[in-house]
Amino acid sequence: MNPLCINKICAGIFYLKLVNLEKIMVSGMLPCHFLSLKPIDLIRSYIADYLKEEIASEAKIQKILQFSEFLRIAALTSGELLNYNNIAKETGVSSKIVRTYFDILESTMLGFRIAPWKSSKNRRLITAEKFYLFDTGIANYLSRRQPKEGTPEFGKSFEHFILMEIRAYRAYRNPELDITYWRTSTGYEVDFILADKVVALEIKSGRMVFNIDLKSLKALREDGKVKHLLVVSQEKYPRELDGIKILPWQIFLEMLWNKEFDI
Repeated sequence: MNPLCINKICAGIFYLKLVNLEKIMVSGMLPCHFLSLKPIDLIRSYIADYLKEEIASEAKIQKILQFSEFLRIAALTSGELLNYNNIAKETGVSSKIVRTYFDILESTMLGFRIAPWKSSKNRRLITAEKFYLFDTGIANYLSRRQPKEGTPEFGKSFEHFILMEIRAYRAYRNPELDITYWRTSTGYEVDFILADKVVALEIKSGRMVFNIDLKSLKALREDGKVKHLLVVSQEKYPRELDGIKILPWQIFLEMLWNKEFDI
């Protein structure tokens, strides 16, 4: 079962403004979960069925409880740099087994990796991959989070939500679209780069974007030409600051699906 995307639920920018983001962070976008009045009950059953049918019945692993604990840690670190050694310490298994577990999550389509952008003129880049679970509701249930607007957990989920919308666009419109991230050894980080630096995105869940929020995009711009520098946020209206476009997330998604970024 694949998650829904906002483009398939809402027709037009007016309806996008009616979307309840806090609800989506909890329910996720799997159709029956999204439509349910009690999504947590369904998500709990979904995870139990996954462990029973996808993992145990296919004899992928023998220690289900151990894998369940790994799954919780994978959810907690979803969207962060992959550090197999740290996760191994948390789960009490070897880093080799942890790598195998992540491979299982990918092969069973419960998660995916995001590669780093590796080309730079004058900056040393981080080359670790990131890993995301395939649905915000699944990730937040497993990590025992209920994101509320204004919290770091909401910000993390908002980034995850936008990424899943981009992946839906790729699945329906451009299967060859590269999605990477950019991070320097000194701490500058741009959440997502689409195609060959055609679009660079910073995802900010706040209702106001400030100059300090643009520092990583500016650093990326100094490192070479980027066609579209964007901040996707919850601001009400689009605007431009220091040559960087700040877009309400609804408008960004509308422009994305209308192919206004040429990707």
